[in-house]
Amino acid sequence: MVDALFGSKTRVKLLNLFLNNPGRAFYVREITRDIGEQINSVRRELANLVSVGVIRADSSNNKLYYEVDTAQKFYEPLRAIFTNEAAVASDVKVSAKTWAKKFAAVGDVRIVIFAGKLVHGSDSEVDILIADDGLSQIKLKNVVKALERDSSSSLAYTTLDYNDFYYRLSVRDQFIIDVLNTKHAVVIDKNKILPEENDVNNTTKEDNGN
Repeated sequence: MVDALFGSKTRVKLLNLFLNNPGRAFYVREITRDIGEQINSVRRELANLVSVGVIRADSSNNKLYYEVDTAQKFYEPLRAIFTNEAAVASDVKVSAKTWAKKFAAVGDVRIVIFAGKLVHGSDSEVDILIADDGLSQIKLKNVVKALERDSSSSLAYTTLDYNDFYYRLSVRDQFIIDVLNTKHAVVIDKNKILPEENDVNNTTKEDNGN
């Protein structure tokens, strides 16, 4: 419905990106990578949005950056359409509750952590970290593709065997700790093994649920 109202899939993805990231500026190739659209289509729609005043463009370090213009009178109405207030309040750009159900439907998913592009303020290179006891990779890829559409981003995800994840967590493996040390959202923690946010660098909880 939103695509039909706004006339362009690329335009809708851009509005999603900018309105869920007020105060953040993006350059063209970064935008193209985040929303997964062709650069010519992105450039065309950026020009359209700049011309009507939804976003503004500024040059810095020989790059042209774009960000939503929060001073415009139609900023709040557009934000009401394109942002999830519950998600914004919790720093997660999509509904964690909805996606917990969708990941759980794939199979025996024990851990799902959102970070990176899915969480405001996260600098993780990994957007989704998943630990499981055996999943259909085809079904998993389909869920990730759906999440990419929902978040208007191209997402990097990592899957680990649950026992491998638990071991890495217990020995404070740098990869796992790096994800937990940045802003993140625990979507699924089936066995309640993840440390509290202020206890990431200490030990895991004693029982791994096996």
